[in-house]
Amino acid sequence: MAAINSDTRSEYAGSVSSPLKDFIARLRADRGLLRRVLMYGGVALVAVVAATLWLTGGRFVSTDDAYVQAKKLNVTTDVSGLVQTVDVREGQHVRKGQVLFTLDPRPFRIALANAKAQLAQQALTVDSMKEDYRRMLSDVAAQKAQVDLDQRNYDRYAGLMKAGAIAPATYDQAKLTLATAQQQLRSLQQTADTQLAKLSGNPDIPAADHPQVEQVQAQVNEAQRQLNHATVRAPFDGIVTEVDSLQPGTLVISALSSFSTTSAVGLVATQDAWVEAQMKETDLTNVRNNQPVSFTLDTYPGVTCSGHVDSISPGTGAAFSVLPAENASGNWVKVVQRVPTRISIDNCPGNPPLRAGMSAVVKIDTGHRRWWRLLFGD
Repeated sequence: MAAINSDTRSEYAGSVSSPLKDFIARLRADRGLLRRVLMYGGVALVAVVAATLWLTGGRFVSTDDAYVQAKKLNVTTDVSGLVQTVDVREGQHVRKGQVLFTLDPRPFRIALANAKAQLAQQALTVDSMKEDYRRMLSDVAAQKAQVDLDQRNYDRYAGLMKAGAIAPATYDQAKLTLATAQQQLRSLQQTADTQLAKLSGNPDIPAADHPQVEQVQAQVNEAQRQLNHATVRAPFDGIVTEVDSLQPGTLVISALSSFSTTSAVGLVATQDAWVEAQMKETDLTNVRNNQPVSFTLDTYPGVTCSGHVDSISPGTGAAFSVLPAENASGNWVKVVQRVPTRISIDNCPGNPPLRAGMSAVVKIDTGHRRWWRLLFGD
């Protein structure tokens, strides 16, 4: 039974392969036929391969114009002074809030003490103003009593004058005395009102709420702020650099008092690094946020990191240039623009250290398939 099956399979294989053998034999015998088969078959094969690659392609877009980025800061201070101590060294890892360097605090302490003395003096001035106002009210009350007395005397003399019991000069003197007392009362009342206005309309205002005290308090706060800023701390975790240019005795100029920013040390963040790829605008047709990305770094051959598209810039790099290109000219040449694309890093095998400025090669998986759109549309 096994022998029969073997013979049957042999006869079947021979019958199937015989047409192919005959065709091969014909090709060997007819050189012209062989040339035609190779010519047309080769072209057809290339066309099929090219069509297959085109239909299944377009899914990935890549660029080697990409670099690792990280938060960078030229650490300086908004107060001027002489450097007293430098508490870090080149390349040192620092934590947020760690002291980087300090300025000589003595000028700032003197300014703070002076501001506090002015604050105390102004508080005493406000208390004195309140006491003056109370004294003025007493003067007004006393003068009102005097006016009442002069008014009674004037009324009495007026009655006697009608009866002819006193000389006119006595009546005139009483009238003048009353007018003088009334004028003094008005003057004292105006002085008291002015003093009350200086107390913001509140004779019992706390000294701390008085505008003049608040003004001096703001000076105290500013002096305290400058003293605090004489100690410069790291705003985030990172690695310090350019420390050698800062030595004790160096004069640090406030960035607020100069037209250019005077940096003291540099700080590069060690966390939250990302890759910024300068993608061609023609490659962004199907790129969307959160699409998966793979990239390699020139520094670490063989290491493939993964990430995702975090954001695509709303403008090209040229749009944000200090001197943008002017295309309103007769010799204009069209150039493919680059659009900054930010890529968040999800994982790098082995967690190699990433330094700002490292070159990368980025590959974005858009999930786009040409054959699907040709057959099924959008």
